[in-house]
Amino acid sequence: MDIFEKWESEIRGYCRAYPTVFSSAKDARIFDEAGKSYIDFFAGAGVLNFGHNNKRMKKALIEFIQSDGVVQSLDMYTSTKRDFISSFAETVLKPRNMDYKMQFTGPTGSNAVEAALKLARRVTSRHEVIAFSHGFHGMTLGSLACTANAYFRSASGVPLEHVKHLPFDGDDGMEQLDVYEKELSDSSSGLAPPAAFIVEVIQAEGGVRLAGDKWLKALETLARKHGSLLIIDEIQVGCGRTGSYFSFDDIDISPDIICLAKGIGGFGTPLAMNLVKPGHDTHWSPGEHTGTFRGQGLSFVSGRVALSYFEDDTLMKNVRRKGEQINAFLKGIASTYSGHPLEVRGKGMIQALDMKDGEKAKKIQTLCFDKGMLVGPCGTGGQVLKLIPPLIITDEDLSEGLNILKEAISEVM
Repeated sequence: MDIFEKWESEIRGYCRAYPTVFSSAKDARIFDEAGKSYIDFFAGAGVLNFGHNNKRMKKALIEFIQSDGVVQSLDMYTSTKRDFISSFAETVLKPRNMDYKMQFTGPTGSNAVEAALKLARRVTSRHEVIAFSHGFHGMTLGSLACTANAYFRSASGVPLEHVKHLPFDGDDGMEQLDVYEKELSDSSSGLAPPAAFIVEVIQAEGGVRLAGDKWLKALETLARKHGSLLIIDEIQVGCGRTGSYFSFDDIDISPDIICLAKGIGGFGTPLAMNLVKPGHDTHWSPGEHTGTFRGQGLSFVSGRVALSYFEDDTLMKNVRRKGEQINAFLKGIASTYSGHPLEVRGKGMIQALDMKDGEKAKKIQTLCFDKGMLVGPCGTGGQVLKLIPPLIITDEDLSEGLNILKEAISEVM
């Protein structure tokens, strides 16, 4: 690893938690140069919903490359983009009676958030955006202003302006929404309504914290009353992670903009997209928001294959079943250490064990790595162990990974 130490920036982070050189990967396992196998409960921070080197996607990508397909096209029309758009509309939008335009922002989730913020401000002619405690929306300046984590915010070097943070559901969120609504409705409060509210239904990096239906509906009502847009950030928890394509599928809300990235590219190749209500989309002028890597041919090909997993409910049934298995396993661990304030949270195959102690969580992560399993802490002080294995993980690998986690927790506790 000397080459990395000598030449790569000090900014590198994940490699410090997983100090080995990986050389190959397949499905839910990743292998290092020494041949050691690791069960992947991290999955590229939620990118690899369909596993490493997914067989179906790899076949489609090889055929695409061998046929001299268009890999890079900016926002020009290509047959691969047409196939992706058609499939997304038929598989995701039409069954839900959702009428949205697809804006490819590429290549990252932060790009999608930036575009959403820009459009919301354009539509409303307002500046301020409301984000929420513990939220994470990206690292570029606009999305970083919406991100709550002080460690990330402190690296900006400039003031992060035009964003106000309110408490998320569970942090006195309902009470504070009521207070904020009264202030907005008071013509003498001095407050102007915001351009948008941006929220994650499940705060992934924030510690796998779930917003309740009542709070989300109240938030939507507040946005509608004051002419603000509702932006739902689905970047880590969308694309089937929760047992349905969208994390809000079982909640009666209708976002103005939905931000997607990570899993929609399927193979791990970059792709980001906003779903925008048509009435808002007309506020863009051609080329007004651009980006070099919007026409990612490889991602359109593998993303189209990813959508085929949602043509019936087979995968989602398995995700819900495995999610229940993970949740029950974690609750069993929590009950074993009932003298400690451990907490289990999650939905589908994003599940978490809140250790309430960042040092313990870090030690558990290290032990899991030593034993052949990747898991990543998140939340305040890194105290939450977040489990996001590929959705296609086998029952055998899932059980083995959970048992490694149990052993590591036992040694630390």
